[in-house]
Amino acid sequence: MKKEWILIANASMARLFSRESDHDPLVPLNTFEHVESRLKSSQLGDDRVGHGSSDTRPGGVSFEPRMSPQRKQHLQFAHTLAQRLDEGLNNGECKQVTLYASSPFLGELKGQLSPAAKKALRSAVDIDLTSFGLRELEERIAHELQAHHPQP
Repeated sequence: MKKEWILIANASMARLFSRESDHDPLVPLNTFEHVESRLKSSQLGDDRVGHGSSDTRPGGVSFEPRMSPQRKQHLQFAHTLAQRLDEGLNNGECKQVTLYASSPFLGELKGQLSPAAKKALRSAVDIDLTSFGLRELEERIAHELQAHHPQP
């Protein structure tokens, strides 16, 4: 098996692990925290979302799709994580990537992946494992692996 990176994430924290094969123990590489994702929208900014001038004519206004300040923070964190995965793939630190992330953050994260990272993506599982210790993580990952990639 190729060296694999496993990213366990939600919108405010992520943990990156490495391993050589499905039976090897997880090796912690990085922990990422994004405190801004935990803040309330009112603490992130008070701009009127989705409203802006589009031209110089009186009454000329356009409306952009509404994006909350929290979603902007989630996208920023997903972008940061996707960049780290790209670095690892480009530097040869890993050959495959598996994602375990809470919904809807998993979708945000997958949307930020480069074409190379999408190609290296082994699996993406909608589950939040960020609160578990290393031993239980290994058990849960083994269970998820068995459920999503059964051995013949």
